[in-house]
Amino acid sequence: MITKFLDPRNDLAFKRIFGTPRNSDILIHFLNDILGLKDDPIQTVTFLKVNQDPAVAAERQSIVDVMCEDEKHNKFIIEMQLARDPGFVKRAQYYASKTYIDQRDNRVDYKDLKNVRFLAIYEENLFSKKTDYISYHEMRDIKTHENDLDSFKFIFLELSKFKNKKGNLKTLTQKWAYFFKHAVDTKEEDLAEIVGSDLIIERAYKELDRFGWSKKELMEYEAVDMKIAAVRDALEESFSKGIEKGREEGREEGDTIVRKTVLNMHKMGMDIDTISKATSLTCEAIKKIIKEAENLADE
Repeated sequence: MITKFLDPRNDLAFKRIFGTPRNSDILIHFLNDILGLKDDPIQTVTFLKVNQDPAVAAERQSIVDVMCEDEKHNKFIIEMQLARDPGFVKRAQYYASKTYIDQRDNRVDYKDLKNVRFLAIYEENLFSKKTDYISYHEMRDIKTHENDLDSFKFIFLELSKFKNKKGNLKTLTQKWAYFFKHAVDTKEEDLAEIVGSDLIIERAYKELDRFGWSKKELMEYEAVDMKIAAVRDALEESFSKGIEKGREEGREEGDTIVRKTVLNMHKMGMDIDTISKATSLTCEAIKKIIKEAENLADE
């Protein structure tokens, strides 16, 4: 069935809404809402290219992401993770730490290092012991609970835990969670009830209106959807087998399954970056697997 609104979790759709200068006010609104910055809101953002940091770019495994900084040069990393990834929490901390450390490349004094905020939209359950769909993490003094070390904050929005219906969206955070989880199922007649007086969120929905996309853009959108579906199916089957065989026959057999998955994706015509986004491997590791396979084929 053709729906009016496209899926904001799609790479192209996400970047169209949150990763373009013409929609920077939507991104600002989103960050201020999720981070609760009412007293000291972000006024402007500057988009940063991920490839400015090759080390971070090489480690990318999520489907989509946006990196930006505000007028005070505080850094914000926004990640959308569609596939299950047991290493995602560790990777989030790596991303944030690397972004913080890399400020020193510009000879910034330690006292002038800016804060890093990592915001993740995760489709599956991430923290099994938590029941709330959104969690905020920062470093605090164990006794006084004071946030003296405020350089890092992590916010995780777990869509699988969000259960609110369209008639029970009381906060802006709830509306954004509903947007990510249910936009593709939303009907035109339901929009007023969902959005209310929040015009920026309404604009985010309008950006998803398929009738505002060109034929070429829609074809690219569908191609991304098909590619993601193929990758997820392949990963679910291959990694499940890898885990099972890894337990029964040792880690080597599990690694073999992963290598076969990489080579199958390569044969399907997927580029290195796409394979990296869909697996827990760096671009360098993927290139090494492909090169080794090609060398064996030449022998």
